[in-house]
Amino acid sequence: MSDTAGAASGAAAGGDDVLQDVPTERPVLRHDVLHHGLVWDVVSDVVDLGDSQVVREYVDHTGAVAVIALDEDDRVLLLSQYRHPVRAVLWEPPAGLLDVEGEDPAAAAARELAEEADLRAGAWWRLVELNTTPGGSTERIVVFLARDLSPVPDEHRFSREDEEAAMVPRWVPLDEAVEAVLDGRLHSPTTVTGVLAAATARSLGWSTLVPVEVPGEA
Repeated sequence: MSDTAGAASGAAAGGDDVLQDVPTERPVLRHDVLHHGLVWDVVSDVVDLGDSQVVREYVDHTGAVAVIALDEDDRVLLLSQYRHPVRAVLWEPPAGLLDVEGEDPAAAAARELAEEADLRAGAWWRLVELNTTPGGSTERIVVFLARDLSPVPDEHRFSREDEEAAMVPRWVPLDEAVEAVLDGRLHSPTTVTGVLAAATARSLGWSTLVPVEVPGEA
């Protein structure tokens, strides 16, 4: 076993004091774009794992952000949105792609909150991060917690189109949202992860939260 592989294996087996994922690069011997999509591409890599070479096909994703917006009564804002691949209308927090080149994730989160929910937030924290489908996509989502909410003035509101035009907002008590997640009634990864992370952070007195500043709003 190589030193690099051994280190990664040791970390995965709990050899380090801190439990954490280990960023690891394997040599890519060939990279092909199989499909240029409207939003993301499907690509194929030949990867050298040391003892073998494998072909891995996956979605090359821009990444995304999501916002768990909590009001003064600890109600979370969820929006109904039709998701065609799963043939369902899902309840999700405001969210969107990191598809503006160079845009800070916190700024993207603030933009999505304004565009999808007509809301601004006076306080922001990084809540949790996740790779949605690490075996088949590069998508990484940063989920933020937003509080001290206020409405976007009418003259600055975004005109929503397509699926977004039909979104319905619903304010749900955080405990009720947790119950719906654990009952298997909510399935969006940003909802499941964000709601459970927010409830856990609240149970710890919000001490785990990392505050962030939104560029241009400090």
